[in-house]
Parts: sequence; C-alpha cells; structure tokens
Amino acid sequence: MNAGAIVIVGAGQAGGWAATTLRDRGYDGRIVLLGDEPHAPYERPPLSKAVLSGQALAESTELFAARKLESMGIEFESGVAALRLRLADKRVDTSDGRALAYDKLILCTGGRPTVPALPGVDHDGVHVLRTRADAERLRARLGPDRHVLIVGGGWIGLEVAATARQSGSKVTVLEREARLCARSVQPGVSAHLATLHAANGVALRLNAGLRAVGGSADGRPVAELADGSSIAADAIVLGVGLTPNDALARDAGIACDRGVLVDERCRTSAPDVYAAGDVAVSARPGGGRLRLESWQNAQDQGTAAALSALGLGEAYRPTGAVWSEQYDAMVQIVGFPALAASEVLRPQADARALLSVALDAEGRAVAGVTVNAARELRQLRKWIAQGAVLDPALLRRSDAPLASAQIG
Repeated sequence: MNAGAIVIVGAGQAGGWAATTLRDRGYDGRIVLLGDEPHAPYERPPLSKAVLSGQALAESTELFAARKLESMGIEFESGVAALRLRLADKRVDTSDGRALAYDKLILCTGGRPTVPALPGVDHDGVHVLRTRADAERLRARLGPDRHVLIVGGGWIGLEVAATARQSGSKVTVLEREARLCARSVQPGVSAHLATLHAANGVALRLNAGLRAVGGSADGRPVAELADGSSIAADAIVLGVGLTPNDALARDAGIACDRGVLVDERCRTSAPDVYAAGDVAVSARPGGGRLRLESWQNAQDQGTAAALSALGLGEAYRPTGAVWSEQYDAMVQIVGFPALAASEVLRPQADARALLSVALDAEGRAVAGVTVNAARELRQLRKWIAQGAVLDPALLRRSDAPLASAQIG
C-alpha cells in the first residue's frame, strides 16, 4: 500500500503508535517521525511514579526503540522540531533547515505543562513534570528532610504527592478549588482521595491559590499564597494543567479551540491533515467537545489517525479511560464525568476501596470511578457502553448484586 509519504509531527505515544500502525497495516511508503526530544517514543505515566521514585530508570519508559523504528523503515528524526506547515505546498519546515514533503500529515504535538504568569515562577526550585529530564531533575529534590510543595490537586499533583511521601519527603498540596480533582470526578471521589492522602501524611490546603514565588535566605523557593501566608519548600511542583501545543496548526490556519479540532476520523479542517493525542479536540459522546490527556487515548487515537490516513478503520469513539496509581490505590475512570447530573456511591467492604457511579438526568450511567475494584469496573464499562438506566437505591445496597441495579 504505497501512497507517497506520511509525516508525523510529534514522537510521543500518539506519534509512535501512529507510525507503527501505518507499517503494521501494510503502508510501504515513506514515514517520517519528527520528535523534538532526544528520545525515541516513551510512556509518560511512569515518570511521576517509578522513575520519580528511582525504582526504574528513565530508559525503561521507552515504547518503541529507535532500532525497532529503523527496522520498520520508519525515519525517526530525534531532536528535530517542525517550525512551519505550508499546507498549499504540502511541506513541513523543520528546525534543521529541511522542507519535508508529505501526502498525509499527522499532528501529534501533545502539550506542555501550564506555567502561570506569576512573579518569581522562574525560580530554580520550581518544577514541572512532563519529560524524562523533568523527572530526573525533580527526583534530586526528594527524600527525607525535604519539603515538597505541590500546586494543583489534580492527577499529576496527587501522583507526585504520593511518590514524594513514599520517598520520605514532607508534602503539602495547594488546590485553589474546594476539592481535589474537581474538574474530572464527582465529590465522593474527591473526598476519598483527600482521605487517602491525609492518611499518608500529606497536608492538604484547599481553596488556596498561589500568588507569587519568592526566595528564602538559603535559596529555597517560598510560595506566597493569595491569603497572604507563605510556605518555604525545597521544591515547588506546578501541576495546574496542560497547554496543548497547537501553535503550529493555528499559524497554518487549521481550526483550533484550545487544541486542534478533529472530526470522528481524526481529520482536521485542512485536507490530508490529521491530529491525535493530547493536542486533539474531538467530539464527546453525548454532545460537546473534549481534549483527553491520557495514556489510553494517546495510543487509541494515534492508531485511529493512522488508519484514517490510510482510508481504513471506523469512527474513533473515545472511552474516557484514565488510571492513576497513588500509594497502594489503583484509581480507574471510565466514561465522561462532565455529563453527570448525580453521583451514587456503593459501600465497599474494604474502606480503602471505592465505587462511584455517575448518572445523567435520565438515570443513565455516563461515568464511573473505582479504587481497587477492578471487577466492578468491568460492569461499569458495560453499563456506560449500553447507556444503561440504573436504580440509585439498588446501587447503594451492598447486599444486592451490582448487576441488579440495571432497570433499563
């Protein structure tokens, strides 16, 4: 199956899966994979856990080795960024002075940690966590007699908090909202996470915003809070969100809205240009649009974009699947909590476990969160896929079989 050349911009998980899928599905044309990092495609979830803790080397995160890509006839260009898209000419101008011709183009440019425009935020003691280099730099700041201050009580912030505590560090989490992970889960899940971290010695400060970063006499960063108080730390970690790298697309005139807009086949507004992964904004089941930042979506949508570029496959339907490891807790999310009108918590025999079911206004299951409850998660997936209507009263009864809660 030869169709000229396909250029993939971005050699993260989405880009790596897009490139290998093209070959696996019989495409024998030229494939160029551009990556502005010096590494072959690697997985990011271990960075906040095993790599940050020192239990695994950064190299262990590698997803597709450079030699494997070479053996597949994929031209992997490490440390090479795309500077400009010339859509009319079907060219990509690169940082090493080339103009790469393409027949199809797949944008997998990902995102970068959001850094708020605050005084002193460029202090050497302020960290973000996105790359292998970020993890190695932050790891040097962890350990006993160290204080780590995390700004943002979302997934990345809580994973770093857990790893830092397990390294012996004192940890404080600042969250400007009234609860943890407020944008992604229901209140019952937030409460469970707060209990988990408090039990492990994390100091949680909710409704607390960062105003500026100063410096102490010994050179450590000092967080200055909106309420006038201040906290000195050995490291301040910003976990306040991800900004999509959509400037390349926007500058070329491709439709964007806090990410690159794509249809159900990962097509952008430009002919023969596709997008996938953290940068892509797609239609959400049930209405509206969303941009997913997850390992599962990066793999699945990268694969879907490749198939679409080949004229194969079906419409991509994201599942909303997300997972997070914190201490001995495996948190798993399926579906789309933003569609929920109510939350039902089902009592668990183990106080460390959780089953939260999110229902829409008609009582249909639209999302679910489990903690250390993999069996229940399988049932949730089925209900969400079916749009099943559930009885809240039966859901809350731990003495009734979980499957009996379905009434429609």
